[in-house]
Amino acid sequence: MPPRSEASRNKLDDAARAGWLYYVAGNTQDEIAAKLGVSRQSAQRLVSLAISEKLIKVRLDHPIANCLELAAKLKDRFGLRLAEIVPSDPGHPDTTLGVADATALEIEKILSGSSPVIMGVGTGRTLKAAVDLLPVMDCPQHRIVSLTGNIAPDGSAAFYNVIFSIADKVKAPSFPMPLPVIAASARDRQLLHSQVGIEKNLALAAEASVWFVGVGDLGPNAPLYEDGFVTRAELKALQKAGAVGEMLGWVFDSSGGLVPGMTNERVASAPLPSADRALVVAAARGPNKVAAIHAAVARGLVNGLITDEDTAAKLLA
Repeated sequence: MPPRSEASRNKLDDAARAGWLYYVAGNTQDEIAAKLGVSRQSAQRLVSLAISEKLIKVRLDHPIANCLELAAKLKDRFGLRLAEIVPSDPGHPDTTLGVADATALEIEKILSGSSPVIMGVGTGRTLKAAVDLLPVMDCPQHRIVSLTGNIAPDGSAAFYNVIFSIADKVKAPSFPMPLPVIAASARDRQLLHSQVGIEKNLALAAEASVWFVGVGDLGPNAPLYEDGFVTRAELKALQKAGAVGEMLGWVFDSSGGLVPGMTNERVASAPLPSADRALVVAAARGPNKVAAIHAAVARGLVNGLITDEDTAAKLLA
């Protein structure tokens, strides 16, 4: 009997072959069973394994009418340059479902272009999931820069950082931001930003023509709090000050205005750009993020949005 690791690889090979035969070649499960020399039940299990192990990536080529209509209404209402709406799956636990796939496709489109582009990337669960879905790409003509710090409060690499993940997939010069998301003090932020390497990367971020960012809510389970960047007391103070959301650590209220002072005095990320000169795409979904997304699109903090049907409908309500 082969070692367990080899047996596992062989099983995944069979699952990948079964998945290809089913989804690409259009075989029935009976046909797959015959071609692989297994029972129909085994063929069915292999196809299921291909899905559960994420060996199969599905892209929907048929635009759904309601999604197109919602996208058009969002563009018209908020003056967006880009709006991509994906179907909703009510009750699904994955907060990145569909949105990560659509975001990966947009990133791939941009990086597939021949003209050099500077692309800025934020952090977060949705962007991290999107980057994981990217194919391996060779595009040395582009430059990719992190828009926010990549260091967690304990000094380790931030778990949902994107720049290191994208460097594994995309063969293009990438520029990390070796900073905490929120510095210990305003003076510390100033000192960090004065370092030569950081200054250069912040200047590069300012030149980026396209940004991909996540949007975090400021509810009781706010990502900034759950990931350890702010304390419970700081979160409550931000909520009391009217904060509803954040991008790159920058906290804003329901009108999209930055909350004065507080943690915003210590945010080490690149300053939010003017949407007049760059395509700033937010990728986010979910009822807990509606207020934050609405503030961002209404204020013009972003001019591109990738979200799902349910969230889009609530933004337009």
